[in-house]
Amino acid sequence: MQNLIYIGNKLRSRGGTPTSIDTLAPLLREEGFNVKTASSKKNKLLRLADMLRLVYRNRKKADFVLIDTYSTQNFWYAYAIGRFCQKLNLKYIPILHGGELPARLDRSPGASKKLFGKAFLNVAPSLYMKTVFQQAGILNVRYIPNSINLEDYPFKERVELRPRLLWVRAFAEMYNPLQALKVLELLLPDYPNAELCMAGPEKDDSWKTCIRYAKLHRLPVRFPGQLPKEEWIALSEQYDIFLNTTNIDNTPVSVIEAMAVGLPVVSTNVGGLPYLISADIDGVLVPPNDPERMAAAVNNLFKDPERAVERILAARKKVEAFDWERVRLMWKGILDS
Repeated sequence: MQNLIYIGNKLRSRGGTPTSIDTLAPLLREEGFNVKTASSKKNKLLRLADMLRLVYRNRKKADFVLIDTYSTQNFWYAYAIGRFCQKLNLKYIPILHGGELPARLDRSPGASKKLFGKAFLNVAPSLYMKTVFQQAGILNVRYIPNSINLEDYPFKERVELRPRLLWVRAFAEMYNPLQALKVLELLLPDYPNAELCMAGPEKDDSWKTCIRYAKLHRLPVRFPGQLPKEEWIALSEQYDIFLNTTNIDNTPVSVIEAMAVGLPVVSTNVGGLPYLISADIDGVLVPPNDPERMAAAVNNLFKDPERAVERILAARKKVEAFDWERVRLMWKGILDS
């Protein structure tokens, strides 16, 4: 049995958004790995101390240290843990989640080289991130996608699309939630029965901005807040179009999930999205910060329902590659070595 330490922000029990550590760690345990995790401490300094403590206490038994790696302030958690692992001669694997990691490579080249260049391996959840890292000279990168249990996502073939829009993401400025409201506003003159649901936790003031905008323009929008996965999957049956308005992204699980349940996806063409969505084959890509183009793309789906169904079926076929039954073999190929 391989002994793993998994480092990440394990804040789900404190009301935070579930992250990779909340989903991948239990799956690895089911595969027979002994996995110890940190940290659920809310205070950032205490969280870092808890992470370092776990690594030190298990330094003689750990076969690998997995490190969820993001691009903003949390990058420095990964950096500290990686450098600590180097001192202890532990094999560590950063998992490259942050959509702004390409910018981090430019802003912090020295720290990035020390963290990623000396890792046993870097795991990229998207081919986009793998490509960016290799172009930066960091070649020890393996592609392992974010996974879902496909059987948990009942597929609904939407033969007739209605103007019912769904947006699922954290309310954060980088995800540009206000654009979803502007798309709805543009569609209403032609589709007076159009409506929008925006589900997700509040991360910054963009949530308040969206609430004010919806009230000011009297838009038919629901804000149910953060929903457990099971609830938003059930909610998705009531909607027919999935909007992804982000300005910065890697490979969002919410988009993979939308493709799995049969929601046609209209997304901005940023970051890893063109690596996930083949434009006009299994989804639609539009430029960022352009609600007019996104609204036009939605309108085109209504005008050509047969083409929309083709995209829906192609998207469902594509996400079979993200099923845990396939992805687990990739992880076992690394961790059983």
